[in-house]
Amino acid sequence: MSYAAPIRDIRFALEEVVAIEGLKTTGQFDDLTSDLIAAVLEEAGRYASEVLAPLNRSGDEEGSRLTEEGVVTPKGFKEAYAQFAEGGWAGACFPEELGGMGLPRAMAVAISEMTQSANMSFGLCPMLTLGAIEALIAHASDELKDRFLPKLLSGEWTGAMDLTEPQAGSDLSAVRTKATPRDDG
Repeated sequence: MSYAAPIRDIRFALEEVVAIEGLKTTGQFDDLTSDLIAAVLEEAGRYASEVLAPLNRSGDEEGSRLTEEGVVTPKGFKEAYAQFAEGGWAGACFPEELGGMGLPRAMAVAISEMTQSANMSFGLCPMLTLGAIEALIAHASDELKDRFLPKLLSGEWTGAMDLTEPQAGSDLSAVRTKATPRDDG
């Protein structure tokens, strides 16, 4: 499958519609420039087009499988993931002091869009890792953050979700919730 990342359209959406450079006024993204946005998107687009898209078919046809040696991914996926980790893509929107790139969330969404569009089978792995990183940052003790965040942000480890898997012991159809107003709003 061929894939050409729509860099021009993504840049237009980020720069003209979202006005992403306006985030500099928050003090969080002082180094964010149109040149940086272009460079990051170009590299993400190149990776998606040249590395991930050619593996799209094998991801669908071969799939991953569990063997006695562990999980075996489709041909090329291991090497593609090594490039993903080396590129720092796992931590694109997370703070630099934690090991991320420190980019705005909108940039990470654009990167994810290109990854998913080029190869959905591959793209599902880093998507779950983002959720694990977010949960740790928001709720984990410093001890857990120190233990897990460096490996997740570097791409050495990935996150997973077992909540909806029948073998994980959950029965989501049995879950019932109810929202009630509180006096504090």
